[in-house]
Amino acid sequence: MLRQVPPFRADHVGSLLRPQALKEARARRERGEISPEQLREIEDHEIETVIRRQEEVGLQSITDGEFRRAFWNYDFLGELDGVEAYLGERKISFQGKNPRPMMLRVTGKLGTFSGHPMLDHFRFVKSHTTRTAKMTIPSPSSLHFRYGRDAVPESIYPDMRDFYRDLGQSYTRAVRAFADAGCRYLQLDEVNFTYLCDPALRAQVTARGDDPEQLPHIYAGMINAAMADIPGDMTISMHLCRGNFQSTFVASGGYEPVAEILFNEIKVHGYFMEYDTDRAGGFEPLRFVPKGKTVVLGLVTSKSGTLESKDEIKRRIDAAAKFIPLDQLALSPQCGFASTEEGNILAEDEQWAKLRMIVEVAEEVWG
Repeated sequence: MLRQVPPFRADHVGSLLRPQALKEARARRERGEISPEQLREIEDHEIETVIRRQEEVGLQSITDGEFRRAFWNYDFLGELDGVEAYLGERKISFQGKNPRPMMLRVTGKLGTFSGHPMLDHFRFVKSHTTRTAKMTIPSPSSLHFRYGRDAVPESIYPDMRDFYRDLGQSYTRAVRAFADAGCRYLQLDEVNFTYLCDPALRAQVTARGDDPEQLPHIYAGMINAAMADIPGDMTISMHLCRGNFQSTFVASGGYEPVAEILFNEIKVHGYFMEYDTDRAGGFEPLRFVPKGKTVVLGLVTSKSGTLESKDEIKRRIDAAAKFIPLDQLALSPQCGFASTEEGNILAEDEQWAKLRMIVEVAEEVWG
């Protein structure tokens, strides 16, 4: 049967292709041709429109498409107390296509939360839909994995254990602030568990002095800290991704190396799992998922406009159901359609056709 609580049988990761009018407005703002207030008016209009489109295709979870962000991660992390975003040299490559070299570094002690612009971003969505407003933010591991010690000065944190503890406390307070703003469906975007499934990236982590066997446990602790003060009716999901910039990727490898920690050490309620290509491996790791948790199968790719066959999607859902009960499964794209403002290589009509098809398949399988 269709679920009345998130994650929904037909769901989506969150980001959506930016309309041309929004791209042009952001470019004009960067050149100083319009004011912040004028940009906000255009953003508001485009977000109201994209909320209606999500409702029209039948989605129950509604986002702002991340239309007010340039990046899925930096816009949030760079506004945390004690963190700074800046332009630097990228540490991870996307198959020759790379976004602007935005970086992060710690500039002071973490652990506090004095507010964040995205609280108002969430309130806007919630006030413009009668369905479930969903908020997406990067997982706390995103402040560490790509940079390691380079982002955390020893003068501020001589002991990295204090950094991990304080970052977890920052997230405890941030997530509680979203809850107090009325958020009951929040997603942590987590790429680093899947990056740690790739032997080449594990070797990079080892070479810089971190232990790829211990990092998943450290990251699990921070994610659990993020959930330490949530109300009982709040759902926290995790999105797992192998990289998503203009239809390219970073990592390959199945979930087996992190599956037990992922499903049984981390306390989130649901998992959005990339499964659109062989890069993600098979469904066997789903055998570790305990009762009461939901896995949202990312069987529909956001990286191309080609519409998948309904029959093939259903066949793959059946294959996953050999390792986890069908009632614990749901369906979504494998990632957002625009992890950065540039967006993936497909048309808006193709994006909406995929989301509409996901809703139809979910109704046919679970309805």
